[in-house]
Amino acid sequence: MPPDSGTLLAVRNVSIRFGGLTALADISFAVRRGSITAVIGPNGAGKTTLFNCITGFYRPSSGTIRLLHGGEERALERLPIHRIARLGVSRTYQNTRLFADMTALENLMVAQHVFVERGLVAGLAGTPRYRGAEAEAERRAWSWLTFMGLDAAANRRAGTLAYGEQRRLEIARAMAARPVLICLDEPAAGLNPQEAAALNGLIRRLRGEFGVSVLLIEHHMGVVMSISDHVVVLDHGQVISQGTPAEMQRDPAVVKAYLGEEDAGPPARGGSAGVAQGGAAGGMPGPERGG
Repeated sequence: MPPDSGTLLAVRNVSIRFGGLTALADISFAVRRGSITAVIGPNGAGKTTLFNCITGFYRPSSGTIRLLHGGEERALERLPIHRIARLGVSRTYQNTRLFADMTALENLMVAQHVFVERGLVAGLAGTPRYRGAEAEAERRAWSWLTFMGLDAAANRRAGTLAYGEQRRLEIARAMAARPVLICLDEPAAGLNPQEAAALNGLIRRLRGEFGVSVLLIEHHMGVVMSISDHVVVLDHGQVISQGTPAEMQRDPAVVKAYLGEEDAGPPARGGSAGVAQGGAAGGMPGPERGG
């Protein structure tokens, strides 16, 4: 069935195998324009592997990943990383991957390289096109630093920033690439409750003020349940359920995936199954690594 006009990203029957291991099996879901979609699941469920397929780090063994934007349908499943980024899909990582010895400003300048004319002749000659592109990239970098509350840290090396500041800088770097879809891989990992609450507001602002659609992996159930429009639940490389946050809280399959059948018990009072409870700050235990 073709995607409807509200679909931005359509993942259809995606599988990936590494030797004899099937990491993802027949994954299908859609991200609607202007939505916030969360991908959740226990450790090792395949969430980061799925992100790697969407953003070009891995090629699926089968299935399709289509971006529908600007009146065109683009097949992402066979494109290299830089082509996917140019089409408007950017990402962050479980562990921040900033250029630690570059300044915050320089990190945001580098993020825009695909839009800046950097030919050797143009650079040496200082052509008007080259100078104009450089000036626009710097303007946009400063704009994102200000938006993230990092303008005072513009000339500090990224590696010297506090952890929460590094998280915001990485999101700014992804946004500086002018995405229509931003993929956030555990953006709340390592944040304290106040920082996690601020992250909720930030993600809503990205969607509301810039029209970007958001796809996020998150273990922090407080973040997932408060900001997501749609939740996709993975377990052992398969989609076991998807729907609204409220529906996922009540789904026995989701409770079983997180807590185990014997330990799931009855739903908590108020109709909320144990999925919403988690550990401190409302998260499930431990971030996925290599999932």
